[in-house]
Amino acid sequence: VTSISWSSNTTRLATVGADKIVQLFDEHGEKQDRFSTKPADKAARTYGVRTIEFSPDGTKLAVAQSDNIVFVYKLGSDWKDKKSICNKFQQTSSVTCLTWPAGHPNEVVFGLAEGKVKVGQLKSNKAATLYSTDSFVVSMCAGPDGNSILSGHLDGSIYRFHFETETVPRPTTTKFAMVPQCVPYALSWGYAGICAAGNDRMVRFWDSEGREGQTFDYSGDPKIKEFTVAAFNPSGESVVLGNYNRFLVFAWHPKRSEWAEVVQREVPNLYTVTALSWRADGSRLIVGSLCGGVDMFDVCIRRSRYRDSHEFTYVSLSQVIVKSLRSGARIVLKSNVGFEIKKINIFQERFLVAHTPESILLGDLQTCRLSEIPWHSS
Repeated sequence: VTSISWSSNTTRLATVGADKIVQLFDEHGEKQDRFSTKPADKAARTYGVRTIEFSPDGTKLAVAQSDNIVFVYKLGSDWKDKKSICNKFQQTSSVTCLTWPAGHPNEVVFGLAEGKVKVGQLKSNKAATLYSTDSFVVSMCAGPDGNSILSGHLDGSIYRFHFETETVPRPTTTKFAMVPQCVPYALSWGYAGICAAGNDRMVRFWDSEGREGQTFDYSGDPKIKEFTVAAFNPSGESVVLGNYNRFLVFAWHPKRSEWAEVVQREVPNLYTVTALSWRADGSRLIVGSLCGGVDMFDVCIRRSRYRDSHEFTYVSLSQVIVKSLRSGARIVLKSNVGFEIKKINIFQERFLVAHTPESILLGDLQTCRLSEIPWHSS
């Protein structure tokens, strides 16, 4: 399995492997459809799919290929709708990785073997260079703000690019970090910080401003091999890293302002983890492996019942899925500033009031509307 992507509305899950066929599943993991990718040159079939990524609205799928091209497929609204290519970006070297920033629905960013990072503009069907380096691009991820990306390179360098926004008057590129003697295959960015790991078996963290944080050294552990892929959960407080026959989970503890390993899950005969993807509400983790397996893991800190009428699933300290046991209606309560949700009350079977140390969350199960109000507990 070379890549997995879950749409932001959680209704579609896509996987692709060495057979170059995209498999489409529903939110429960049931297979619904499939389609074959196409080569850049019809006469040549010797290519591989490096990465797939859903557009922010979930209606398109970008496919990065080793034969120097990125295709964007329009999937349609129904499973059996015809899959058509709406954009293609031919390049001069192999496309190695790709990401689709949430704040740029018409711009997909990808890296090349020659070291360039480019943006494919869907409206003009043209690609432009964001920045150039002298080193092969091995990994890429988008920032939680939806307006920035990181790229990891073969020489151990990590670059950060910010798109132009109201607060950033012009596009900026900076060399974010240099990881000595390590290829940062595993690179991810969440609200709590940035994580990079690779072949030196060390897991490194930075804050979003680039200040170096903790480092976890596994070079003396014979069970831990090189890290291959990383993915922050949607709330940005925990990150999972793929390894050989296992994956590791690190969590940010805001009270102590530190990272800690919280889970090291061994899965016999899993072999190398090659792809990871989270469901948008943080309740499921999809793990793809070298041998073609795709496993779905149920993820939560704890579950509890409220008066036998509702179920609370705590997927992180600051995010809780509230489900009505009568109607099946669901809503995701989330503190946008990362405060821990301490207590939840439900009124009239509909209205939610949740408390954090610094705010109050209000929700409506029928309309799925949410608000967060600053509130200091006395």
